[in-house]
Amino acid sequence: MAKDTKELLKKVRKIEIKTRGLSNHLFSGEYHSAFKGRGMAFNEVREYQPGDEIRTIDWNVTARFNHPYVKVFDEERELTVMILVDVSGSENFGTIIQQKQDLATELCAVLAFSAIQNNDKVGVIFFSDKIEKFIPPKKGRSHILMIIRELIDFTPENKGTNVAEALRYFTSAIKKRSTAFIISDFISGPFDDQLKIANKKHDIIALKLYDRHEEEFPNLGLIPVVDEETGELQWINTGNKEVRNAYKKAALERNSRLKETFSKSGVDFTSIGTHESYVKPLMTLFKKRESRR
Repeated sequence: MAKDTKELLKKVRKIEIKTRGLSNHLFSGEYHSAFKGRGMAFNEVREYQPGDEIRTIDWNVTARFNHPYVKVFDEERELTVMILVDVSGSENFGTIIQQKQDLATELCAVLAFSAIQNNDKVGVIFFSDKIEKFIPPKKGRSHILMIIRELIDFTPENKGTNVAEALRYFTSAIKKRSTAFIISDFISGPFDDQLKIANKKHDIIALKLYDRHEEEFPNLGLIPVVDEETGELQWINTGNKEVRNAYKKAALERNSRLKETFSKSGVDFTSIGTHESYVKPLMTLFKKRESRR
């Protein structure tokens, strides 16, 4: 076995151990409560008991036996879960602990393991400013490990980000209603219309990845900054307070536009920084969904 392959498998195994443990102990129950039980499949009838919902009475059977009977429903357990992952150049940005791409890989793995523990199919779309790769939804551990391996080892052809294109492709590729997580820094052109269309057909959750230094420059004097998506190099004087303030203002405006886009489309949304653990933001998001059910 080549050294590169060995290293890759080691990385896959490491991510599997960490994320599988998390999804076993933390997320599996939360995931079930937050995403399951929407569709109900009719199973059987039984005699009415005090406390049963009147709406579940089966009037045909009740008339036949002259005694109230209720319908018993089972949750339709199987969901299709799609994960749309931004693999563009800006995902390589990260100054604290981890890069956004590492964070995206772990998030993808934790969501995928939570999904397969709940008997769901998982598929992935890798996107930059074009669709880089589509992995159709399937079940099983080996499928998840293949997804993780691809995430670690994937080199995108393009460096830009086009969320609208990813949503357009997703809406046309996946016909059955699914739950979809979009993992990106959302540094992209407008995608409001495509988001509205996609969220009408599917249930979309947005996970925004960010690095603190994209939102606030520390005072480091004159520094070279390379735009990962265009390759352009700029020298920025972070010693100048006005420069730092303008940078922060632009980031705040970008964030508030993004929040508005998600709330207008009715999309659940959370931000996860490269400097923090993703456990708390994910748990908070799942619990918020659960409380609305």
